[in-house]
Formats: sequence, structure tokens, C-alpha cells
Amino acid sequence: MWLYVVVLMNFSHLQLHLLRTALLTTCVVLPRLTWAQEANPSPVTVPVPRVVEILIDGVIHSVSAEFVQAGMELAEERNAALILIQISTPGGLDTSMRQIIERIIASRIPVAVYVAPAGKRAASAGYYILLSADIAAMTPGTNTGAAHPVLLGGQMDETMKEKVGNDAASYLRSIAGKRNRNPKLAETGVIDSKSFTEQEALDGKLIDLIVANRDELLAKLDGRQVTRFDGTQVTLELSGAIVERYDPSFRQVFLSRILDPNIAFLLLILGVLGLYVEFSNPGVILPGVAGGISLILGLFALSLLPVNWAGAALIFLAMALFILEAKFTSGGVLGAGGVLAMILGALMLIDTRLPGGSVTLPVAIAVALPFGGITIFLLRLVVRARQGKIATGETGMVGEIGRVEVALAAESTLAGAPKGKVFVHGELWDAVSGENISVGTTVRVKSVNGLTLEVEPTDPQRRS
Repeated sequence: MWLYVVVLMNFSHLQLHLLRTALLTTCVVLPRLTWAQEANPSPVTVPVPRVVEILIDGVIHSVSAEFVQAGMELAEERNAALILIQISTPGGLDTSMRQIIERIIASRIPVAVYVAPAGKRAASAGYYILLSADIAAMTPGTNTGAAHPVLLGGQMDETMKEKVGNDAASYLRSIAGKRNRNPKLAETGVIDSKSFTEQEALDGKLIDLIVANRDELLAKLDGRQVTRFDGTQVTLELSGAIVERYDPSFRQVFLSRILDPNIAFLLLILGVLGLYVEFSNPGVILPGVAGGISLILGLFALSLLPVNWAGAALIFLAMALFILEAKFTSGGVLGAGGVLAMILGALMLIDTRLPGGSVTLPVAIAVALPFGGITIFLLRLVVRARQGKIATGETGMVGEIGRVEVALAAESTLAGAPKGKVFVHGELWDAVSGENISVGTTVRVKSVNGLTLEVEPTDPQRRS
């Protein structure tokens, strides 16, 4: 207290006035400013909803399932408001389809499956995926259904067909029932292979919406209450949503390409041709490396596809016929048979009833004709080279024609065999013979022994 009094006594009148003003500001004005800020808070920034779009276009296989699962994981990491799967497929593998459906059911985020664009379909496996989604939508001019399971790479008897069909139908009924869709109508797409237009699917309560495009779909889903697979309800907030498309990785794109039966067949044939060129011309290296890689990739693709071994046997027969055509003169019959066998083998190689799931006729012809021509041409070069006379080294001297320069006479050698010199290939050689041969006689080389030639006269009457 005394210290406070002493401080005040040392301040001038002006200094005291300034001090009182500062205290007044601190005690009165600042609280009012704070109250004003609380009464008028700054606007809160509302996060913009995000929609992750995943595109399925083509046959559904293991790479497709991996791609969809990765896209859904990304959507969950980014806390998206909706996962939108745009689908266009003739069907695919049952195991891959079930992996996609399991991931859709387990998703923390609502999933909409949309069949688009116009003219496309969600058949077979795509039908199951469509009905498994939280929201099922189609665009005008699309269809779905035709989902009776078939055995890829073989045939089923009637009992097995019934078992597989009943299993698939019960699986779809279970999914459709949990999604509040028409299970009885849904199973007709399996048992009877029935297909539905977009209007038939909507009238039959198989889908929820018919929309012209993605923007219309998102607009209609904004504010819509969705019942999830576990029964919980979620209201979609999609106003002003940002759509982010999930693109496949390079690895997924690459594997999807080589799983195309046409690409797999082409890789297989190029691999065989490359290895043959390398074996025929050791040391070239590039054809061997490229051929080995192509062959391995082709075999990898075939390991994931249903292979018909009758088709594979026809391709091997075609190669055998090409070899025979190169060795024997058949007037082109063997070569034509090889081309025909390769075309038929290519068409039969992949055993599947899925559209686009086998080698097409144009690809089979475009591969078989050049492969047959190139193979026959290369084989003929090899055969001619091996059948041709060797023109270098000691072996190349056999059969050559020369002239006697020093008579081959028995008395000229202690061994008694006629010996002399002959002029062959522009060189003078020591020569021996089984008989005496006079100077100037034309002789033929029978064999080579070191630097000595064994010769015989080309004209038997010209002997000494």
C-alpha cells in the first residue's frame, strides 16, 4: 500500500490522467469488444461433400475386383459422402463378383451402382453387383439380368446346373431382400436368365432410379434417406459435391490388357516366334529376350482364363505342319492346313460363353497368316543352310576339282602309294591316290588328311 502511494506521488497530473484512461479501456472497453465478437461469430466453413467414382467397363475378373476394392478404400480414407460405381459389363468370374459385393456390403460409405452410358448393360455378374448396392440406378437404353451361371472351360450336367443355379438364386434373393428389392423377380434373372430394361427393372422394384446422367443422379440423391445393409439409415448430403474419379494404376491397366484373350493369344504366338528366331540364330539376343517375356506373359494370362486344350492342340498341330511344309514340297497343302489349324485353335482356345471373352476371328486370321508365312520362310532358310555344301575349312575341300601338277606315281614314295601334287582352290597341295595319275589330269578331292589330299581322276580313262 505504501509503495502504491509513493508511486502516485511521483506521477504528474498528466501522467495520472493517462493512467486512468488506460485502466478504463482495460476494464470497460475490452469486455464489450469480446462480447461483440461472441454475439457475431465468424461464419463456419462447411466442408464440400466428395463423391468417388469408380468405372467398371468390360469383363469382371480378379484385376477388376482389386481395382474396385482399392477405389473404395480410397473413398473411405477421404471420408467421401458417396461411392459411385458406373458399370458396363457382360459378366465375369463368380469369385471376383463376390469379392466386389462383399466389399460393397462392408463399406462404411453408401454405394450407388449406375448402369451407363446408354446402350450398355449390367449382365450376369453385373446384375448381382447392381442389386447389391445401396442405390441402384440405370440410364435410359440400358438393360440388366441374364445372370444364370455357366461353367467356364467345361460343361455341366443337369444336376450340377440345378445345384449351381439354386445356389446363385438364393445368394441373389438374400441380397435383394436386405436391399428392400423384389427377391422373387430378381431370381428370375438367374433361374430363367431373364433380362430387364431399365423401365422393367424400375417397375419391378429391382432398381431405385432411372436418370439420364451422373449429374441428375447426384441431384436426385441429395437429401435422400438410404437404408444400409445392416438396417441403419443415412441421409445423403450431396449439394455441390465434387466428383473424383478413381483411376486404375499402371499395373492394373497392364494386367487388364493382357487378360484380354486376343492379347493373350498374340503374346503367346509372338513368344514362340521370338524364341525360334533366337534358337535359329544364337547370339541375336533381342528376339530371345522379347520372345521369352511375351511367352511368360501369355502363359500367365492363359492361367487366369478358361483354356480349351483342344484349341491348344490345334495350335501345336499348326506349328508341326509349318515345319513339315518347310522340309517337304507339298504345293502349299501343309502350310494351308497349318494356317487353318491355327485359326480354328485360336477360336477354340478360350472356352467361355461371355461376349468378348474369346479370341475374335479377325485377330485369329491376322495372327495365323503372317505367323505361318514367317515360320515357313525361316525354316526353309535353315533347312537349305544345313543341306547345302560346306564351303570353308577342310570339309569344304571335299568334292572340289583340281589339276595334277606333279604326277602321282607309286615309285615316288617309300610307302608305295602314288603321291604327287595337285592344284586346288588356287593352292598347291600334296596329294595321294590309289592309282598312278599323270600330269594335267583333272582330279576330284575325296578326303582331307591334314595337309594332304586324297584324290581320284574325274575321267577314269585318263590314267598314266
